[in-house]
Amino acid sequence: MTAPQERLGRAEVNAVASPENILLHLAEEQEAQVREIFAALEQRGFPTQHQTPHITITFAPRMEQPVVDLAEELLAPLMPATLQRMGTVVFGTRRKQTVAWLLETSDELEAAARAISTANPEGRGPRWIPHLTMGLRLPRAIVPDYIRALDELSPPELRQLTAAEAGLRVPSTDQFFPF
Repeated sequence: MTAPQERLGRAEVNAVASPENILLHLAEEQEAQVREIFAALEQRGFPTQHQTPHITITFAPRMEQPVVDLAEELLAPLMPATLQRMGTVVFGTRRKQTVAWLLETSDELEAAARAISTANPEGRGPRWIPHLTMGLRLPRAIVPDYIRALDELSPPELRQLTAAEAGLRVPSTDQFFPF
């Protein structure tokens, strides 16, 4: 029995908890570089970013086991995976917005992500927008300055990212189960 399967034996999670995610973690060195960017942005007066750098494949309040099994089957053989930074995007239309690096990857990883999202009843169907969140819940008024600072602080070698591992993240128990 794999760790994600054992996970399903736990008690039900409070409905207001953060969703469970199938995600990709960056290589350690690149994760450290992203955290350094977060720290430099904070030193410039921008909001603190607490999130672990990751690329979400799909999420749900509680990830169903068949989705976890499919994700393990499809993603494990593709790790490590290369993703290219293609630009910066802003998600959100209200007073709080998210700034992210838009990513592009191999056809194989793209197809796997779309299949996993489609299998997730809580998913977005076959849609997947690969991105790495660089600024979460930012006040709309600071977004242009945040993007300028992000551009200044982002080293050129981070144009290519490596997803070192895929797995299931269970925020309610603060656990990550790698595939």
